[in-house]
Amino acid sequence: MPPAAQQPPALKQAVQYAQNAVDSDKAALHAFLQDRLAAARDACADASQERFDHCVEVLLGRRRVFTPQPTFMHFPHLPAVEFFDRQQFPWLDAFESATTTIRDELLNLLADRANQSDIVPYVDYPDDVPLDQWRALNRSLQWGAYYLMKDGVRLNDHLARCPKTAALLAAAPLADVPGQAPTAFFSLLKPKTRIPPHTGVTNTRLVVHVPLIVPPGCGFRVGAETREWEVGRAWVFDDTIEHEAWNDSDAPRAILIVDTWNPFLTAAERSLVRAATAAICEYNHE
Repeated sequence: MPPAAQQPPALKQAVQYAQNAVDSDKAALHAFLQDRLAAARDACADASQERFDHCVEVLLGRRRVFTPQPTFMHFPHLPAVEFFDRQQFPWLDAFESATTTIRDELLNLLADRANQSDIVPYVDYPDDVPLDQWRALNRSLQWGAYYLMKDGVRLNDHLARCPKTAALLAAAPLADVPGQAPTAFFSLLKPKTRIPPHTGVTNTRLVVHVPLIVPPGCGFRVGAETREWEVGRAWVFDDTIEHEAWNDSDAPRAILIVDTWNPFLTAAERSLVRAATAAICEYNHE
């Protein structure tokens, strides 16, 4: 079928009529389900209905189904969850309680010109790599990072400038894969900047956001779910599900980002993932 702009008027009218009929039927089905499910929902009022809500939204065509698309390692039989249940990560209480302290350490860093050169572009591809959606952000401080840990290496000078944040990281159950993880950094997104849709490297680890500075007009989407950051409220998501972020405000946005293990991996599986990742890296560098 030709694009809408090239369709004959009669065809455009027919397509619109069909679309309206489909939308009307979906709306009628939604209302019908709401009525029929009311008693069952009331009977389950004390239980979480979030997953069921998602089920109904997909059934009605109101929610797209996204699956993990890791760029490196996919671990099968792990739940494909966009945002994880915060209660699965009680250790984040300490980060949330210390939000003001973490933010103050970041602001002190930013106020000292001597630290400016340590803020680097988060996207930094060499010249011989296709840039695709990253062209606008490649080697750009529009999306900057001040690393505390990177690819499993501690940046001790940086950690020393943020001692309380460093102490929290030291006590956290971060993903640990020699040469690969953990990574922990302050993510700095400048005004009027968008991070395009993309996916991460592996679902064996999850990504934590601790919001520090969030002006109005900032947002984040993982799969079919969009949220706004709230200062002091952390969340955990699977970054192998397509996600994107934006700062439409006139002020910078800053969050602390860290890696943690996917809680559905066993201790043995974590050990095997470490060994497999190390072996693949060794092979690729021979």
